[in-house]
Amino acid sequence: MSEDTVVVWDESLLAYDLGDHPLDPVRVELTIALARELGVLQRPGVRLIRPWPADDALLTRVHDQRYLDAVRMAPREPFFSGFGLGTSDNPVFDRMHESSALIAGATVAAAEAVWWGQARRAVNVAGGLHHAMSDRAAGFCIYNDPAVAIARLLDLGAERIAYVDVDVHHGDGVQQIFWDDPRVLTVSLHETPLALFPGTGFPDETGGPGAEGSAVNIALPPAVSDAGWQRAFHAIVPSVLRAFRPQVLFTQCGADAHRSDPLADLHLSVDGQRATYLALRALADELCEGRWVATGGGGYALVEVVPRAWTHLLATATGAPLDPATLTPPAWRALAAARRPGSDVPLRMTDGIDPGYEPWQPTGEPNPVDRAIAATRKAVFPLLGLDPHDPRD
Repeated sequence: MSEDTVVVWDESLLAYDLGDHPLDPVRVELTIALARELGVLQRPGVRLIRPWPADDALLTRVHDQRYLDAVRMAPREPFFSGFGLGTSDNPVFDRMHESSALIAGATVAAAEAVWWGQARRAVNVAGGLHHAMSDRAAGFCIYNDPAVAIARLLDLGAERIAYVDVDVHHGDGVQQIFWDDPRVLTVSLHETPLALFPGTGFPDETGGPGAEGSAVNIALPPAVSDAGWQRAFHAIVPSVLRAFRPQVLFTQCGADAHRSDPLADLHLSVDGQRATYLALRALADELCEGRWVATGGGGYALVEVVPRAWTHLLATATGAPLDPATLTPPAWRALAAARRPGSDVPLRMTDGIDPGYEPWQPTGEPNPVDRAIAATRKAVFPLLGLDPHDPRD
């Protein structure tokens, strides 16, 4: 297996542009610019490859052909509605099919590079559109690129793929698409569906008939910060991954669990997000011989958070993690200020937070985070042959 890291990138990925909308492609542009300015993309063993659009044969592994036809047609119909399109969340935009298919193709290219041994790790920061369903758009997502790439890996012979979603919103589309498939373990940490879109992701959602235990949901209460989030992550994710024994780790790394994100109410820091990426890399190294495919996802603090978080992701995937105290380069700060006038452009790659945590124990006075941990462990651990009460599991 190659020790290289593939980063799938081309400026054409910025064409996934919903207009005056929270999901602004500037977050991706500024991520790549920051990673370049810090030398992350110029490291030895890093290969940038250009994406190609997923064709209908790939897309229909996940999406209905009628839905693809509607995505193609919608920009030509001024009053088009249906299939989740033409809403404030999912407005119709020019060349919608082409730009969406390109993002799906980019994530497929990342997955193929890892599966074929051309790279140990691969990243598509423009991807992670995890809400799209087989027959409709949802949550700013037209085509579900993680699901398309996972389906491609299954077609190539993968028998066990673990998908871990750390976006603040539940990874509902990926879970639903593989609900009945025991070859795919979907794990999602998110703000409780009682408070946040899409309203799914409760602990008792554990997989369909014949795939019981293949869906794991950790629904966290609002205002959870790094310590609680890390406590929940480490109380559940390593155990279920070790029980499942994946061949590939696929992660959706939405940056919207940050305390500054305007669309949700978890209180993570960039430092906590960096710690999560390091933990995911370690799990890929332990369980999958390093095979790790990572995408971006949500993130609406376009200057303040997303570029720093995903540059930490890229650094973690391509070699040594960046020192949190690293200064953001002046040229990048000037670009960010020009792209988003009035934004609070960060000076350093840190929020100055220690992301340490106390490991979970099944004793003591339960707090809201521990109740969330206990609910998930009780629901899914027995299905995976694990003891929900044993902290060693």
